[in-house]
Amino acid sequence: MAEDIVYPYPNIELAQHYFVLSAPSLSHLHENARKELLKGIQADQMAPYYKQVTSSGALPLDSDLLASMEKANKEELDKLEERRIEAEKTEGETDIADALRATASYLTRIGEKEKAIAAHKVALEKTPGLGQRIDIVLTLIRIGLFFSDHDIISTNISKAEELVDQGGDWDRRNRLKVYRGLYLLSIRQFQRGGELLLDALSTFTATELLSYNDFVALTIISNVLTLKRPDLKKKIIGAPEVNQVLPELPVLADLVKNLYDAHYDKFFFALATLEQTYLLPSRLLSPHTRYYVREMRILAYGQLLESYRSLTLDSMARSFGVSIDFIDNELSRFIAGGRLHCTIDKVNGVVETNRPAIKNSQYETVVKKGDVLLSSVQRLSKVLH
Repeated sequence: MAEDIVYPYPNIELAQHYFVLSAPSLSHLHENARKELLKGIQADQMAPYYKQVTSSGALPLDSDLLASMEKANKEELDKLEERRIEAEKTEGETDIADALRATASYLTRIGEKEKAIAAHKVALEKTPGLGQRIDIVLTLIRIGLFFSDHDIISTNISKAEELVDQGGDWDRRNRLKVYRGLYLLSIRQFQRGGELLLDALSTFTATELLSYNDFVALTIISNVLTLKRPDLKKKIIGAPEVNQVLPELPVLADLVKNLYDAHYDKFFFALATLEQTYLLPSRLLSPHTRYYVREMRILAYGQLLESYRSLTLDSMARSFGVSIDFIDNELSRFIAGGRLHCTIDKVNGVVETNRPAIKNSQYETVVKKGDVLLSSVQRLSKVLH
């Protein structure tokens, strides 16, 4: 196996199709997902994975197809085992390690989860090269992502970081950023995950994990929520890598542009479209859809309120293209939760911003940190004297 080749096993796209088929609310996408899932399974002869998806009812069981794939799997695994035995008899450690990695790679390709993990662990012990060891651990992370196994992902991300710190090359360091970024998004850590994806924007090579367009889409989605307005302009809107792909992502283009340009009615429409066409159908982001949409609304409300000392409910409703009752209920809920610093005068139909509350909060934070610093200085003074 060539050291610099990264095989796209397991095929992460198939896990996405399986997710779509497992969601009754996405029935309008089922026909294409069913077609693409079966096509991918046949292409990689994934008998073990086929048994899993048919047992759940996502695909109908074709006994002849299963038997054919199982026969192909056995024949290939027998060849790989013969190769390993021959390497142990007549060849050196490098050839043995190559044979072990070939077996592990094939088990990964066909979706044999537990055996693939065990085989990669054996290969990791026998492989001397640091670069190849990092590649094995990255493959284990992909297996975890494919099967949504967070223990495997987190354990091997830590292991990959340790190996990279020992002298991993530039490409593997950058690919690990993408792996970590995707995992952080999957556990709702949008800020840190977005930062990692943004760092890898100009150096993306992790095509074994996702396409470049999907990578840019996730980079935009995560960072539009967390970046300050000037940084959004500089790092997303002004990024050539984003602008190259943005025409192919019209919903995201509308989302970012209208938020930045304060066209809130168009922004709300783009957010609703994003929710239905990208967030809910995404295996990675679907569990966080409600959270993401809520936080984006709060972001837009806060951005508008920062520009005024007060404004009417009617004008705010018109700005967002919603009814007065809707905006009243939304603002009331977010104010009660401490997410927006304003008050509503229902008698006069006016929203008044409450900047002093923000200033007081900042002042209290400074005082608290100052007290901690003074205490530390006093303790240090006693030690020195």
